[in-house]
Amino acid sequence: GGVVGMQAARMAAGLGAEVTVIDRSIPRLRELDDLFAGRVRTRFSTIESVEDEVFAADVVIGAVLVPGASAPKLVTRAMLKSMRPGAVLVDVAIDQGGCFETSHPTTHSDPTYEVDGVVHYCVANMPGAVPVTSSQALNNATLPFGLMLASKGFAAVLENPHLRNGLNVHRGRITNKAVAESLGLEFAPVGSGLAA
Repeated sequence: GGVVGMQAARMAAGLGAEVTVIDRSIPRLRELDDLFAGRVRTRFSTIESVEDEVFAADVVIGAVLVPGASAPKLVTRAMLKSMRPGAVLVDVAIDQGGCFETSHPTTHSDPTYEVDGVVHYCVANMPGAVPVTSSQALNNATLPFGLMLASKGFAAVLENPHLRNGLNVHRGRITNKAVAESLGLEFAPVGSGLAA
């Protein structure tokens, strides 16, 4: 139900597909219900809801993001046997390790492979397919932060919550809780003795 999932749902619904979005946030599901006005079904994420939808789907787009951590494996290898033959799994979370147990990174030149009759599309750096457009979008989103860092230095990180949340390591200490937990290392939040 995040940005990627919402855009995938918008495209699929626009093409006439029957679409279901699964998410763990009830408020986000309500937002999506309002946004799509009944053209897309929403379901709260449980093992049962994921299985129900995966087993009935022709295409599953995995767009799970846990900032700073590896993506959870929501579709297991055992589940593939109950999927429709020729079904497609698109793992947009592949850059964070993938959200399907059978995912491994592929390339734009060799984008798919098959496991148990299910086609997998797991291209790392998917925006690389449209390099100019994706570079312009990235520049538009990050330039203000770059300018802030250039003018204020590390003080910008301490002042700006978005920069602070994007900081993973400072002076050899892990400052992002999810990164620290995923690596089994000590977490040192910004401001806990960190200085510029």
